[in-house]
Amino acid sequence: MPATLPHQSSDTPKHTRQHLRIGSVDVDPPVLQAPMAGYTNYAFRQVVREFGGAGLLATEMIAARSAIWLETNKSEHPDRLWGVREEPRPLAVQMWDNDAENLAQVGKRLAQDFQVSVIDLNFGCPVRQVTEKAHSGSWLLRDPERVGEIVRRVVDACGDTPVSAKIRLGCSENCQTAIEVAQRIEEAGASCLTVHGRVAAQYFKGEADWEAIRQVKQCVSRMPVVGNGDITSAEEAVSRLKNYGVDGVMIARECLAKPWIFSQVAALLRGEPKPPDPTPDEQENIVLHHYELVCSRFGVERGTLLMRKFACSYAQGIPGARDFRGHVSRVTTRPEFLDVVRQYFPKREID
Repeated sequence: MPATLPHQSSDTPKHTRQHLRIGSVDVDPPVLQAPMAGYTNYAFRQVVREFGGAGLLATEMIAARSAIWLETNKSEHPDRLWGVREEPRPLAVQMWDNDAENLAQVGKRLAQDFQVSVIDLNFGCPVRQVTEKAHSGSWLLRDPERVGEIVRRVVDACGDTPVSAKIRLGCSENCQTAIEVAQRIEEAGASCLTVHGRVAAQYFKGEADWEAIRQVKQCVSRMPVVGNGDITSAEEAVSRLKNYGVDGVMIARECLAKPWIFSQVAALLRGEPKPPDPTPDEQENIVLHHYELVCSRFGVERGTLLMRKFACSYAQGIPGARDFRGHVSRVTTRPEFLDVVRQYFPKREID
């Protein structure tokens, strides 16, 4: 049986200090879960949703060019769209490519068939397989006009479903095109823009430049702007939202370790005390619940392998975290996984 999560809530908190609307979609509170390849699948989103507090959840990004399920019109679809049809809304699906026609076709099916809340276009991924090999993601930031044309085609194809985009500040320190790209995206009809405060060449090194994010916000007139980068606590999320003029904030890596962070941000935005982090025993329950969700989709053998990276993320702050990661990253069976959890989390019965 899945473990019971602490502090569960099925309701998104209301009456936040700021309001974010992406087209017809209310994002309340204005705190978004970032799409992260390999991580933000249905199981992870379910854990986040059970804590509450995220105004908009997002899938992993999908490659429009490899969407065989679209070309063959099959009902089956990639694991990255696991759960999307039945999942509560609002929900965003992010996709990438450099071919406007591919993106328009996939976006149209996501809007009409899957009826997702928001279609998000990725112009920020810095990974070489996406940039140098596929000339997509952040590679496209060197060509603002092309970005604008892609957005325009997708907006036209998706009808009433709002289209958003995510960018970085540019490709490199010498090629910071975020302001021009943002203006082209707004002119093309996008309903929202998320800006990560680094250039692609930085990957995740150094610090996110929130002053640069503020400047991008000031250079658009209609489109809401969401800031992203280096949010490591609920207090920091509220501070970024308050002090940098953005309409919302997006949390990425920190929520992998603390999926309850959204509920903490939401409480602070309501003027309430921040809920405490789950106890170590409660955190163990979360890991086990997440594990059962993954195994229910992929089976125990594959689910155990997939869960290793999630378990490593959850280890932040536990005693012996380094050793735990070293052990859990090598498990291959359910008994091995449960044994490692038993060793490093509080002693309890595990079936």
